[in-house]
Amino acid sequence: MTASEADPRGRARAGRVRFATFNVLHGRSMRDGRPVAVPAGCGPEEPLVRAVASLDADVLALQELDHLQERSGRVDQARAAAAGAEAPYWRYASAFPAGAAPTAGQAPEPHEPPLWLYGPHETGSEAGAEAGAGVSDGVPSHGIALLSRLPVRHWRARRLAPAPVPMPLRTPGRRGLTVSWDQPRAALAAVLEGKRGPFTVVALHLSFVPGWNVRQLLEVRAWTADLPGPRILLGDLNLTGALPRAVLNTPARKSRTGLRRTRSDSPPLPRDWQDLARTPTYPAHRPLVRFDHVLATGIPADAATHVDTPPTGISDHRPLVVELPL
Repeated sequence: MTASEADPRGRARAGRVRFATFNVLHGRSMRDGRPVAVPAGCGPEEPLVRAVASLDADVLALQELDHLQERSGRVDQARAAAAGAEAPYWRYASAFPAGAAPTAGQAPEPHEPPLWLYGPHETGSEAGAEAGAGVSDGVPSHGIALLSRLPVRHWRARRLAPAPVPMPLRTPGRRGLTVSWDQPRAALAAVLEGKRGPFTVVALHLSFVPGWNVRQLLEVRAWTADLPGPRILLGDLNLTGALPRAVLNTPARKSRTGLRRTRSDSPPLPRDWQDLARTPTYPAHRPLVRFDHVLATGIPADAATHVDTPPTGISDHRPLVVELPL
């Protein structure tokens, strides 16, 4: 092992950055595909913090994080994960509070909850002003986070609307299928300071409803088109195999007049998105399916090194880890 591999800051000085995406299932411990209780004498946040720290990622996207929820010990999981990752630059985003998501067989409420956003130092008003979002530190919620050891120039957040139809899903700890309504989602983008200049990272967790998740991915593509490249997209996309890359590389849709459905001043959409890690991550005890992805534009497909999906002891997903020369 070289000094740069042992020391993430040495790795950054060598021009390599380690990225990871991980659906953490609210930090729930798992064994052979089944949820298990947190060991006696172990704090509710400890399995999550250990798992995150073990990845030694410079940039980490997390999905299915809890904020002050009873089921996860009322822990602020984004803050705990950022401390475990030694990542001083981070944001947590949630599109719905606890209790806003419908239960099985129950239609969602017609109102749209606000996008909540906060980070390590802001007050609620400052975090909300950053993206036009509302923030309530004391209200339980469920969302995503983007953590970075590298300085961040700019943050951006967006709410993604839920699908209007339910879907039968397999749920950890339950037998058979459960009819589940979709939830509002959030996307986070950050412009980071790399050794070779700025680049953009996008973190997201897309809908489980087929077709709707494709629509959300195209929405995120357009939303981030004006941010500096290279661009790296990290997340649980609920799309398998090569489909996300194919979606990202599709031309913009045309209207009946033959013109692209984009404003005249919109930046061009890149057509060189690459799938940098073609490795199954689900289910964690025997990975067979590629739900979790690292995609990039402005980076060659063979640039990724040290691709890994290590077991962590939590979640029904494995993390996906890659290193890139940035």
